[in-house]
Amino acid sequence: MKSLWNDKEAKVFLQDPLALRVYTSRLLGRDMSLVMHGGGNTSVKAQIKDFFGLQQEVLYIKGSGWDLATIEAKGFAAVKMDALLRMVRVKNLSDTDMVREQRAAMLDPNAPNPSVEAILHAIIPYKYVDHSHTDAVVTITNTPDGRKRIEEIYGERILIVPYVMPGFLLARKVYEMTKLMDWSQYDGIVLLNHGLFTFADTAQESYENHIKLVTKAEEHLNGSSKRSLMSKSIVMARSAFRPKGNLLELAQLRQAVSSIQGDAVVALWKDDKHSVAFSCLTKVKSMATRGTLTPDHVIRTKPKPVIIDKSIDADVSAYAKTYKKYFERYTDGNLKCLDLAPRWAVWPGAGVVSFGRSLGEAKIISDILDHTMEAIQKAEAMGGWKPVNEKDLFDVEYWDLEQAKLSKGPKPKGLIGKVALVSGAASGIGRACVERLIANGANVLGLDIKDGPHVMRCDVTKESDIKNAIESIVRRFGGLDIVISNAGIFPPSMNLDAMDPASWEKSMQLNLTSHQRLMKAAIPYLSYGIDPTIIIIASKNVPAPGPGAGAYSVAKAGLTQLGRVAALELGAKGIRVNMIHPNQVFDTAIWTKEVLEKRAHHYGLSVEEYKTNNILHTEITSKDVADLVCTMAGKTFLKTTGAQIPIDGGNERVI
Repeated sequence: MKSLWNDKEAKVFLQDPLALRVYTSRLLGRDMSLVMHGGGNTSVKAQIKDFFGLQQEVLYIKGSGWDLATIEAKGFAAVKMDALLRMVRVKNLSDTDMVREQRAAMLDPNAPNPSVEAILHAIIPYKYVDHSHTDAVVTITNTPDGRKRIEEIYGERILIVPYVMPGFLLARKVYEMTKLMDWSQYDGIVLLNHGLFTFADTAQESYENHIKLVTKAEEHLNGSSKRSLMSKSIVMARSAFRPKGNLLELAQLRQAVSSIQGDAVVALWKDDKHSVAFSCLTKVKSMATRGTLTPDHVIRTKPKPVIIDKSIDADVSAYAKTYKKYFERYTDGNLKCLDLAPRWAVWPGAGVVSFGRSLGEAKIISDILDHTMEAIQKAEAMGGWKPVNEKDLFDVEYWDLEQAKLSKGPKPKGLIGKVALVSGAASGIGRACVERLIANGANVLGLDIKDGPHVMRCDVTKESDIKNAIESIVRRFGGLDIVISNAGIFPPSMNLDAMDPASWEKSMQLNLTSHQRLMKAAIPYLSYGIDPTIIIIASKNVPAPGPGAGAYSVAKAGLTQLGRVAALELGAKGIRVNMIHPNQVFDTAIWTKEVLEKRAHHYGLSVEEYKTNNILHTEITSKDVADLVCTMAGKTFLKTTGAQIPIDGGNERVI
């Protein structure tokens, strides 16, 4: 590992300890083998004046919820040092009391909660303190002789602390161990199964010492694991590859996990060569289920994955029962059991899959898995993968301080975790649907022959394009729940006796046949969807056709009939099919300024009068249609299928 310190960059911050703290914190945060997604913490001690002009010694420490890779000055909480030092001398302090007292000692009540390691940072008698969950050090300590290896690597220059629950218990443990210690004789602290601390009176020295210590661990780890791997073929032996998992199985897995969790999840399939190789290890079931790389990960990953061994539904169901027993083993009777669903799966021969309520959450777990899979193999090759025990993991998973972090997020949006496909998505109603679905938390892929935000190029009149699009969205998010069948054109006005065959055929192909093809390709995946639904954007011209619009009206009528038949056929699969009949949605491509003026003049109305020429005297916009689409895709319409719903402000001919 190389130091990222740059004299030219750092020079700007030398006169500001907090700015320099931000700079070196970000250096640590750039390397995910040191800290991942909020892991690790840093601090700096400083003398500042409070509101009354009195000099105060404070500890600026990373605030809860901030990521070292992107942290800013406002991400550090300033806590009075004297209060922290008094707290560590208390023999027993509950987590709740610790958090309350730390907040009471903050200079700015609007700052984030100080890290749970604030007391530990305070008792280290140096200005700068850096703490990471370095993969290399933690991997070494996650072996049966991890402590001995750490001693061999660092000699007597490192204080080794047995695993202790983070927070006050850890701070108190270090306090007791260091009461009479000469800190100048030590370069850092290794917390077994947890991470590394370094410290110094300058930011550069503390940071670069951290890099040096990690490098030593990496060199030992790589050398030892490579030698061991050559002699321990059982670790890297590959079991016979079964056929790789397919996308329908992925959708089935996502459905099974969503059902246990009680909400839709994204399933992120990692089938790169490293993930597939890991899934094929002969001992993968044993190794993957022993625990996490560091206990901090348990709130993201749970203690172990589900192993897809026999059948997807049976394996996920068995995982839920096992997790419930795990909870019952360790609960004190006052805890509330979390959902029983796994957060990741080992899919032998196919790779691994991470599950999250959002794509971002699934990606965080995926990142953790990259590091965990590598650590497991290296540790196993060095004598055995041996992370902290199940009870220690439970204590962190159900630690009220960690659970508080997860509960502070914004209220989940109505369609979070859902996966939606929208055709005709580059403009008008389709684009508005994409935007509103995303705003409601859905994961969306739009299809169109033109480019647009969140749009994939696709000609929905071509079966091959549709197949590729469906497979793309399932591969990206794990399944499919919502199909908004919207693609269409409004051909030039022609009476039937003058109908151009090409215009008729084009309307039928795009306004009718393409929807049937999209539906056919989507149904197998919707069968494994979460509250699956197809919403067809039809037209007011179905119940109230007009002269000169035969090619359009007939196609839309056929499309509506297609939707009715689909509702009858797909109800047994739990797939809802409903139709929307918009009218005069003027912010779409077909309603140019010239067309609007011409139509308004035809009826003897102004443009504004023409736009609101309905019973409610209101204008219908693409956003209005999209809002209705989102409502119909949600729980409100969970028991409705085969319905035709107008959104036209009230049309006399329809009524």
